[in-house]
Amino acid sequence: MEIRKVGVVGCGLMGSGISQVAVAAGFPTVVSEVNQELLDKGRASIERSLTKLVQKGEFSAEQRSQALGRLQSTLTLEEFADCDLVIEAIVEDLDHKKRLFAELDRLVKPEALLASNTSSISITELMTATRRPSRFLGLHFFNPVPLMRLVEVVKTVVTDPEVVQLGLGFARRLGKTPVLTADRAGFIVNRLLIPYLTDAVRAFEEGCGSIEDIDQAMKLGCNHPMGPFTLMDFIGIDTVHSIAEILFGEYREKRFAPPPLLKRMFLAGMYGRKTGKGFYDYGDAKNPKVNRLL
Repeated sequence: MEIRKVGVVGCGLMGSGISQVAVAAGFPTVVSEVNQELLDKGRASIERSLTKLVQKGEFSAEQRSQALGRLQSTLTLEEFADCDLVIEAIVEDLDHKKRLFAELDRLVKPEALLASNTSSISITELMTATRRPSRFLGLHFFNPVPLMRLVEVVKTVVTDPEVVQLGLGFARRLGKTPVLTADRAGFIVNRLLIPYLTDAVRAFEEGCGSIEDIDQAMKLGCNHPMGPFTLMDFIGIDTVHSIAEILFGEYREKRFAPPPLLKRMFLAGMYGRKTGKGFYDYGDAKNPKVNRLL
């Protein structure tokens, strides 16, 4: 089998990015959303991003036009019927995803692959909503998709080896670097990253250092592009909290559990950059100020 046509369910931040790299790599791609407003917003984001590539000289105007010509947007899942691969990129909610995969399984051709972009939910559990467990896998892209080179290809205990190779090959055709991982909560990146982030919160709670000093220490001492608190604000406190809960639910180890401060920030709606307040206050986006949280 060869992947020729791609479907992406969800045209938000991740879905629009996946759709963009797919059409840029030459794949006819169908992307869907739940309403026209969100669909138009996602498509406009793709068009802006491709225009920036033209302005930077990384893409020609003709290539941009050809890429957009390969993009089809829709409000109905029936348009995915002839896709060879359909990637789910909707809200990070198990029940929503399982209902979607059950519907996709009914609509798409039997030989098609189904994949989830989930960052932490069990691929095996999502797979159980379908009648094609051997043709189901995880394709976890990273934000922002057009810039981040990594894709985690996640196999379950029943994923067909041919499907694994198709997933790895598809990522390479997008210009990405794939890594293969088994279906364990957090896969590779989040299993290692989330304990680092939650431990930074615990270090702050225990008086090890200030938010600014811990961020500076990891930037300058480990040559990280940003410190853990800046990174959590960028990812979203809600996202970090959600992944930590999922990891703790699977491994039952303290290092994965959301620390008290992170829980309280989540409950208070302090999600970071997306809400304007997190570990830092983004009232002045160019000069964020640390929040006094303890």
